[in-house]
Amino acid sequence: MRRNGTRQRVPHARELGWDDSLYEDGAGDAAGADGASGGANGGTGPGDGSASPSGDSAADGGDRSGGKRRGGPRRNGSRPRNRRGKRRILLWVSAVLALLILGTAGAGYLYYRHLDGKLKKEDLTLGDKPMADHKANSAGQTPLNILLIGSDARDSKENQKLGGAKETFGGTPLADVQMLLHVSADRSNMSVVSMPRDTMLKMPKCTDPDTGEVYQASTLNVQTNESLGRGGPGCTVATWYELTGITIDHFMMIDFAGVVSMADAIGGVPVCVQENVHSRNAQGKGSGLKLEKGENIIQGEEALQWLRTRYGFEDGSDLARTHAQHMYMNSMVRELRKGAKLTDPGKLMSLAEAATDALTVDKGLGGVKKLYDLAEELKKVPTNRITMATMPNVYGEGTEAGRVFPKPGDAEQLFTMVRDDVPLDGKASKRKPPAETKDPAAVPADTGVLVRNGTGSATQAPTPQRATAVAGLLVGKGYTKAVSDATPDPTERTQVLFPSADLEGDAQAVAKSLGIPVSSAKKSTDVSGVTVVVGADWRSGDTYPKSAAPDETKTPDTARALNGADESECMEIQPGFTF
Repeated sequence: MRRNGTRQRVPHARELGWDDSLYEDGAGDAAGADGASGGANGGTGPGDGSASPSGDSAADGGDRSGGKRRGGPRRNGSRPRNRRGKRRILLWVSAVLALLILGTAGAGYLYYRHLDGKLKKEDLTLGDKPMADHKANSAGQTPLNILLIGSDARDSKENQKLGGAKETFGGTPLADVQMLLHVSADRSNMSVVSMPRDTMLKMPKCTDPDTGEVYQASTLNVQTNESLGRGGPGCTVATWYELTGITIDHFMMIDFAGVVSMADAIGGVPVCVQENVHSRNAQGKGSGLKLEKGENIIQGEEALQWLRTRYGFEDGSDLARTHAQHMYMNSMVRELRKGAKLTDPGKLMSLAEAATDALTVDKGLGGVKKLYDLAEELKKVPTNRITMATMPNVYGEGTEAGRVFPKPGDAEQLFTMVRDDVPLDGKASKRKPPAETKDPAAVPADTGVLVRNGTGSATQAPTPQRATAVAGLLVGKGYTKAVSDATPDPTERTQVLFPSADLEGDAQAVAKSLGIPVSSAKKSTDVSGVTVVVGADWRSGDTYPKSAAPDETKTPDTARALNGADESECMEIQPGFTF
């Protein structure tokens, strides 16, 4: 963003005389307020109808236009409009900030002990499947994956003041924000992948560590934000691993009040809107955000409003809200990296106190010293190598209309890039592409292969007898022990799975015989031998289509990637929400 001129701070909510009921729930999400009515003039925001207790509605609370703006929009043309996304940020805003603050505070031993006592710690994963080990790059370095979780818990007075209907107070929290932060093995780049909170998927088996209650794996699709209620954040970790196959090293979780306290401690974050905006439609729905055209400095509850705004941004969808959240996160990181907010010891202590008050982390990260070490790793990544992206998704049908599913092909391509440590910004990676293993493959006639039909999806029935057909192809290529399995196993891309390193060479040989990329051979604890899962990318034919093989160095356009150093982004405003 342009830095000439003088900023004028947006008045804090308390200075405007706002009362504690900032977010009234009369038109909130709990009642399906994100319904098809959309914008003020008949906008086309898609129906939501989820059971999330978090509301967008707010008392108007006064004019928010006191922020100093800097000219008009800084972006020409319009971005492609996506139709869906996550809720509030709640997480990167505070979790990454916490790491940056703790990594620069230089606190003494006693103060560290004090902060340690404020951190809440829980088990990393509650699933029954062990996560695979990281593969090191050529220099022996390994990547780092942190799952950032935003809880909508209203179990404290501070959270209850910030929104939601009273019947949701003390209820089961939802993981309404989920972002995977991936730091490359060589620490040269960072990727942040967001998953829409209403993504439908199969939940893994999880066991509550406190009560011993077992939540069985779901047979039907479940909304991903419900994972938090199945024993805690460790089940959200297990859910991500089940879907993506990405090994997760740590998690960090925060709630509403944490966002506000952290944003207050920072002292403001610059954001930009292309036109005057007021997030309030004719039915009274919206966050109440009111800003003038250009750049505004927001903080505290104003920042929470920005992060929760859907009505008034782009097409009024959840993906518009996600894009606004990514813009905010990038701007905050740029502000912190300047060091302007990190020179006052008193400010640093306030930030460290707010961060540790707000966070729940896994037990492996359960100490300020470990947070400090993690911060040192994150600080190695330059801002222009940070990329924000959203999991590519498509809408469901029938009873699951209005919900989203991973987009066949594109979502798996994004997950594969993260698993293989490929930068999302398209710049050259020091990590070598997957190579054929040195483990020799057995002769085809001695290799047992199981073939499963994964050609089905949430929106398409599987191709009948597809596993039998591909097993027949393998028999014709000398794999006489190849057999089909009637168990459906829906997957976007065809894969060859193997359970242990001694079978990797066999799996790669099977992949080559079918013309499938060698990189499709993946280690998995879900199989007991070499297993071909024929995906939705190969529904018919005897030859694997070359067009189905992804460009494993290119981020799908549907991920809507945003670079951390891009200061030109300015939020497009939905018609009917200007003043």
